[in-house]
Amino acid sequence: MKTQYFSTFTKKQIMRLLTFLCLLTLLLACKTETKEQNTLSEIVSEEKKELTTAKKIAQAHGIEYWKNVNEIQFTFNVDRDDNHFERSWSWKPKTDDIQLISEKDTIRYNRKSVDSLSLNADKAFINDKFWLLVPFQLVWDEGTSISEPVKDLAPISKKELSKITITYSNDVGYTPGDAYDIYVDEDYIIREWVFRKGNTEEPSMTTTFENYEDYNGIKIAKDHKMAEGNFNLYFSNIKIK
Repeated sequence: MKTQYFSTFTKKQIMRLLTFLCLLTLLLACKTETKEQNTLSEIVSEEKKELTTAKKIAQAHGIEYWKNVNEIQFTFNVDRDDNHFERSWSWKPKTDDIQLISEKDTIRYNRKSVDSLSLNADKAFINDKFWLLVPFQLVWDEGTSISEPVKDLAPISKKELSKITITYSNDVGYTPGDAYDIYVDEDYIIREWVFRKGNTEEPSMTTTFENYEDYNGIKIAKDHKMAEGNFNLYFSNIKIK
């Protein structure tokens, strides 16, 4: 009798244990499935968040690497016919310390405290930096409106490219109200642009974006030429640290 009782008790324990394990397995499977479903939903949700054209242009030129930049140095040059102009810059974006070296002077200042002595230097810096990093300015600048992309013939190459227009509001920056028509290829690399001062219909300046070079993941167009061939705005001595 004792042996039979022991045997019966053992079977009950086994049955309960098996039932418990089945329930536990089912519960864990449900949790895993729910977690996988949630993860999949998050991935699908992220994919549905379509990047704006401005962000795609910035990404194509390497804006993800900008967080690593401690200092950028460059020389802004303009050759028109037989005339040459240049000024050199050092900019530490994390602190906004700036140094300008020109033919006339060397000026050091911080963009957080621009005064009457550094105002003209800062205006020149904003201009030169805009030419250098316009793909990033598309997402950095505030007080702008950016159009949806449309297919259009680029004014110099006559190639069909995607065009967006960025327009600055009338109360932003040193040159408010300006507009730029920016032409990008299928990889979202800028190939040409049209500057329209004060958002006039007629172009104020039209140039190429060419001679791209990669600096630690950041792509910079070193040359900007006009169709006439007697003008080149270009960058030299570029260093990104």
